[in-house]
Amino acid sequence: MKLKALNGFKDILPGEVEIWQHVEATARRVFARFDFAEIRLPILEPTELFARSIGETTDIVEKEMYTFVDKQVTMRPEATASLIRAFIEHGLYVQKPVQRLFTIGAMFRHERPQKGRLRQFHQLDVEVLGSQSPLVDAELMAMGSMVLQELGVHVSLEINSLGCPQCRPAFRAELLRFLAERMEHLCDDCKRRSASNPLRVLDCKNSGCRRQVQDAPSILDHLCPDCAEHFSAVQDGLRRLEVPYTLNRFMVRGLDYYCRTTFEFITTNLGAQAAVGAGGRYDGLVAQLGGPKDGPGIGFAMGIERLVLLLQQRGGEQAWTLSVPDLYVAALGREATQSCQRLAYLLRAGDLRVAMDFEGKSLKSQMKQADKSGASWVLIVGEEELKTGEGLLRNMQTQEQQRVVLDADSLSRMVRPPVRHLIAADDSVVQQN
Repeated sequence: MKLKALNGFKDILPGEVEIWQHVEATARRVFARFDFAEIRLPILEPTELFARSIGETTDIVEKEMYTFVDKQVTMRPEATASLIRAFIEHGLYVQKPVQRLFTIGAMFRHERPQKGRLRQFHQLDVEVLGSQSPLVDAELMAMGSMVLQELGVHVSLEINSLGCPQCRPAFRAELLRFLAERMEHLCDDCKRRSASNPLRVLDCKNSGCRRQVQDAPSILDHLCPDCAEHFSAVQDGLRRLEVPYTLNRFMVRGLDYYCRTTFEFITTNLGAQAAVGAGGRYDGLVAQLGGPKDGPGIGFAMGIERLVLLLQQRGGEQAWTLSVPDLYVAALGREATQSCQRLAYLLRAGDLRVAMDFEGKSLKSQMKQADKSGASWVLIVGEEELKTGEGLLRNMQTQEQQRVVLDADSLSRMVRPPVRHLIAADDSVVQQN
């Protein structure tokens, strides 16, 4: 029996890992510029956390969570609820009234695997807790746009407002009347949702349902004065920051906790999985989970798998170099191998990438391996070199050779690259620290 990864779970292999590292490093650099701090969260949480925050009638809670029923714990399907749990549990709001936090990691949902959507997937998640300013909403979207721009991913930003508990009931009543007249033409999921969460009907991907709701009432026509003022200020902020956007009156969120500002970063290059990132405001969630009564929040998440797919589409996997050695040490014979093992260790301690073979292969075989590895230099050391204390250093690009002292410091100065980098598909150089 051949063992394979579970359906919906994927290995990330060398050659692709480098793209993931580039995505994460780019995000970290941008988040740092906006004064965000990293938080790392557990994968398992109490099931009640997600039932209370996401909503018991959502698809995630009803059908998609990986839950250990006997223990009443669940593998996190998203990061916001976990982050807020940590924010409350550790009293972070006491230490600093406005917390700007991000986390990067795996999430889990039991749904049909498809391109860009797996059962174990990874997200960049960003949250601002403690501020209700519309300027924060605009800045957060601008930061997301900056991450995507620096990755070279071209998307459009769509925004909407979901109102608040004061203005949403009137809209909900009008929407229910509208849907009741078209109920027989809706899919089974939308018929079920129309009673428990009618806003989700507006977001259905079924083409028949989309035709039925194209003339549906808009929440934007039912915003209370406070929500209307907030949404107007968000748009003013985006224009001030020169972040282009479009209004999407049908945009809703699949989770119950969202209110007011909601937004998505949309691509046309991934088929049905158009959203690269999405988020919005959730001003009542902190209090709902036992935190401060006046605990506003807003955040977004980006799917790393989808970002990687977009980068690969832009130029193919070969557009990204592997992490190659700076030096390959070809040692011939037992004594040379033992001596060079220490030399390689000292070079690595000096921050060089060094590859070495311990299998006693011939020089010809090791030179083939060095060439295949992409190493810039090869150090050849045999019995004669051990006696003289000088090895043979070959430049793999020019094929020039020279005698060098077998000393870690002097070797390090000779072979150290000026900059380690990745070559992107557009031939731009992305520096690695």
